Amino acid sequence: MTVRLDLMLKVAGVLQFGVLTASFLVPRVLNWRETLKPLPTLVRQLTWVYGGYVVLMIISLGAVSLGLPHELTLGSGLARAVCAFGAVFWGVRLALQLFYLDSREFLTTWVLRAGHEGLTVVFAFLTVVFTLAAIG
Repeated sequence: MTVRLDLMLKVAGVLQFGVLTASFLVPRVLNWRETLKPLPTLVRQLTWVYGGYVVLMIISLGAVSLGLPHELTLGSGLARAVCAFGAVFWGVRLALQLFYLDSREFLTTWVLRAGHEGLTVVFAFLTVVFTLAAIG
């Protein structure tokens, strides 16, 4: 069975937009408004700004993956660079999920635990797909 990389990239695009759903829940689930209150104003602002930039990166990668999957498989320098960026972006996110971030105290319901595990699988899938596309 041959797996079409352009189809995998389309799936990756859909999944990245799915990741945004979780991203939008983070400030509420982690109660950022109260948790960040004791911090200096600039630190609070930077937290929101950095979060916004991450969301914009996910939207951008998702849009390119969903809208131009064939172009990402053509092997041009730009296509490989975009896919290499996606592989590093999601690979780092996967590594953080597995080895750095300690979310145990917030995984208080089966829904949150299932979401956490599901996101880990999605991060792994995205890393593999973008890596395959980058190496051609």
